[in-house]
Amino acid sequence: MTTAIDLSAFGADSTADINPQGLHQALAHWNRRRLAARTPGSDWLAEVDEDARMLRVEGGFVEAFRARIAPLVAHVPSDPDGFVAWFEALRESGPGQWDPLFSWLETEASLEEMKWFLTQEAAGEAGFDDLVAMTQVKLPSRAKLELARNYWDEMGRGHPNGMHGPMLDRTVQGLGLRPTIEGTAWQSLALANTMTAFAATRRYAYHSVGALGVVELTAPTRVSAVAAGLKRLGIAPEQRKYFVLHANLDVEHSRAWNAEALAPLVEEDPTCARSIAEGAIMRLICGEQCFEAYRTHLWSAGADSRYRYAAE
Repeated sequence: MTTAIDLSAFGADSTADINPQGLHQALAHWNRRRLAARTPGSDWLAEVDEDARMLRVEGGFVEAFRARIAPLVAHVPSDPDGFVAWFEALRESGPGQWDPLFSWLETEASLEEMKWFLTQEAAGEAGFDDLVAMTQVKLPSRAKLELARNYWDEMGRGHPNGMHGPMLDRTVQGLGLRPTIEGTAWQSLALANTMTAFAATRRYAYHSVGALGVVELTAPTRVSAVAAGLKRLGIAPEQRKYFVLHANLDVEHSRAWNAEALAPLVEEDPTCARSIAEGAIMRLICGEQCFEAYRTHLWSAGADSRYRYAAE
């Protein structure tokens, strides 16, 4: 499945005149602030006002996106078996699947090109562990337990060296990458902003379940290609570990997520199938648009200098 959906067409609200880059940079900075662990300050009322404004901006983007993809989920099954079968078919035919970018990264990309790609991915990384933790709040017990098991794996099962987030950080540091919001393609920021909106806003809780689940479903082929590309380029095993791990672990995670989270949720409340499906499709479209933007940059002699590898 490919789509003709253009995320740049989705503004914040009817009163805002914000281009996609400005919109998603603003949301990214706000998400960084609102999710950071901090101590209280005297300006908390101003922060509340800013949060209210940005929640409207975020909601305007998400709702415009939802309206655009409505035809793609209009006939999603609402029985558990039928829904899981529909969901699993996204692995082969969902938006952005089998993008040629990844075979190119595996076999042809130079070290500098691979570093540019990883810088974009790192800057747009919303933190899978934190997204799972936020999503599980008040879910039914069976789905909550599956998300807890997934989270425990993300936490390295209690071993600091096995934590997935710091594992990716070691890749970033080892390769000398310097990801920044301003140096990141807006499509990558849009992906992270969408995932954060789903997990942090309870009306999108089922969207988050679908978006996180489809990451587990579709990531293995992509991360396998990245891992192989890094190995071809002579990158040390420690800096490839994050990608090698997810190429295998996410296969098992996906099976468990579909059986222990998706199926029970739809069985208990068939109406949530539509929201789960929307979340999955929206996450895949965000990925699709990232891959297109990356290819345009990497395969174009006139690449936009704003997004060049930070070490240049």
